[in-house]
Amino acid sequence: MRKLRLAILENEDKESHLLWIKACESMEQSVEWSVVNITRSTWLQDILRGSFDGLLATPSGNTSSFKLLYDERVRILNTVCGIPVFPSLEEILIYENKRYLSYWLEANNIPHPKTWVFYYEKEALDFIRNAVLPVVGKTNIGASGSGVSILNSRAEAEQYVRMAFSGAGLKRKVGPKWRRKGFAGRVLLKLIHPREFRLKMLSYKKERSEKQRDFVLLQEYIRHTYEWRCVRIGDSFFAHKKLVRNEKASGSLLKGYDQPPVDLLNFVRQITELRSFQSQAVDIFATDKGTYLVNEMQCIFGQSDPYQMLIDGQSGRYIFDKDQWIFEAGDFNKYECFLLRLETFTANLAGIKGN
Repeated sequence: MRKLRLAILENEDKESHLLWIKACESMEQSVEWSVVNITRSTWLQDILRGSFDGLLATPSGNTSSFKLLYDERVRILNTVCGIPVFPSLEEILIYENKRYLSYWLEANNIPHPKTWVFYYEKEALDFIRNAVLPVVGKTNIGASGSGVSILNSRAEAEQYVRMAFSGAGLKRKVGPKWRRKGFAGRVLLKLIHPREFRLKMLSYKKERSEKQRDFVLLQEYIRHTYEWRCVRIGDSFFAHKKLVRNEKASGSLLKGYDQPPVDLLNFVRQITELRSFQSQAVDIFATDKGTYLVNEMQCIFGQSDPYQMLIDGQSGRYIFDKDQWIFEAGDFNKYECFLLRLETFTANLAGIKGN
């Protein structure tokens, strides 16, 4: 049986695809791969020349221009050229696009904090004058809470809106993730390799220079002391708590490894089954009324610990079998879940070829 031939899609970030390489190296007996830079002008010819069975994606989430580039090109490769992609095209489209995600959640009747997207300054200001405060302002792109603003007063909220519709624009906080484990080692590695250090600094400069203009995204403020980070990769489910620091759970890196409620696992399974999502982190608020609200969804996400879940001190996963949740102890998060993603995708491709 011949090996599956896969293309690893490199984006503008020279490091974002490296975990796909490690995962492929772990499965070299069953897959062969090539790295193709999807941002280059020869992207389409390079992919078609390779006769690939599938595409391994790490969608761009640094700037709006590269996010748009990535979405457009993957859409062509998947829908026009007919090449399977993992994560799926739909998962990629809602990734780091909070505006699109709000539409997607509403259209699919998935419970989430009330969200308003305004393209007219007057409409946004009229809303602010009667809104229940605080409200949350979010930039369309911005991971780890970098584009989130808690607007506590009407004056503050009005200023936020006016900035969005003026030349000033809205910015997000950008820079090294110094709270993430291994920060000192990553800095040292960059200093040892000056070219990589320069590229990273250039990337930060581009992100800092980007300003969101001509629309504003506002969200209902949900008081919380934690969010549930729930993860589904293939048929594996994980969950832990993201604890709040400075009014934000995203980016705090503070975690609680509690037993996830069964109804939470059922909620995540229902959401992901809806559109056959198989690589998804879902950040969820648990309300005082015992209901759940989806705050964010990401098909690619960071992992600061070597596991996504601990149950009684054991790392592992949940699987849904014969109408019940079963915990399996073990290490299912190698290479920050990229090996589990690859195993899922290759099994899917094998199923397609088997049919």
